Amino acid sequence: MTDASCSATAARFADVDAVVIGRNEGARLVACLQSLSGQVNRIIYVDSGSTDGSLQAAEALGAEIVSLDMSLPFTAARARNAGLERLNAGHAGALVQFLDGDCSLVSDWLPAAVAFLADRPDVAVVCGRRREDAPDVSIYNHLCDLEWDTPVGEATACGGDALMRRSAVGQVGGYRDSLIAGEEPEMCLRLRRAGWKIWRIDAEMTRHDARMTRFGQWWNRSRRAGHAFAEGAYLHGAPPERHWVAETRRALVWGALLPVVMLTLLAIAPPAAGLVALAYPAQFLRLSLRDGPKRAWFSILGKFAEALGVCEFHLNRIRGRHRGLIEYK
Repeated sequence: MTDASCSATAARFADVDAVVIGRNEGARLVACLQSLSGQVNRIIYVDSGSTDGSLQAAEALGAEIVSLDMSLPFTAARARNAGLERLNAGHAGALVQFLDGDCSLVSDWLPAAVAFLADRPDVAVVCGRRREDAPDVSIYNHLCDLEWDTPVGEATACGGDALMRRSAVGQVGGYRDSLIAGEEPEMCLRLRRAGWKIWRIDAEMTRHDARMTRFGQWWNRSRRAGHAFAEGAYLHGAPPERHWVAETRRALVWGALLPVVMLTLLAIAPPAAGLVALAYPAQFLRLSLRDGPKRAWFSILGKFAEALGVCEFHLNRIRGRHRGLIEYK
């Protein structure tokens, strides 16, 4: 990069604000806010009922505080929209870096991301490589780290950490408040409909601290993914996007339909039930060749949790109820 382009990037860099969301993140929030210090103009911290001193710590680090009204249903989408609302109420830059309170920004990320958006006016959202902070602590952390390793290039969606054009986010009405998960892909879909592009660049972006050490945490996270798949498909499952239709179908086939068929056949034709059951070892072998045996095992097991999440969404929809968060921490 030339001296002139470096100066131009530095000038644009001052036009970046940040929205951080969190609850009871403790030292992780402190590390998150410190990683933003000196890199952005304003930091908006949106808190959802912390009792661990997070508000005081964030204020001491220079963040502007937004405390959500916890008498209303909480979602991460609602928290991010509240952060945007605070930004829009004062002087706000053209770009906003969204960050979860359990993540820290890599120091080289913003210069690379800002420069990319400057060169690509058609791109609304740019994201990079999110890495799990301690992938070797548990198989569940390791699976998270693999999940974050998305393909470089034009993408359909981003995760919770991303640099966005504030005007583009405003153009599509921000995040959908009601979604308990999957809010970023849903908003990215609306951005793409509006003519914008989403891009994953080959750059380190954030370090994430999942602290997922128990099977129950992983199960609930997979269950939440199934709920997000079902709701996304319900909202945007029609062509051409067919948003999360395939993911919902896979969850139902492997996690619900095949078990029901096997149990039914077990009562009337046990040999046929055994033949159907062979689908699972066959799938395990297929996935093992591609992803390795550990990942294949959890991919199959996760379909049962995802199917549960899919069924929960539709049962609540039929009953006219809205499910609260499926938490795993």
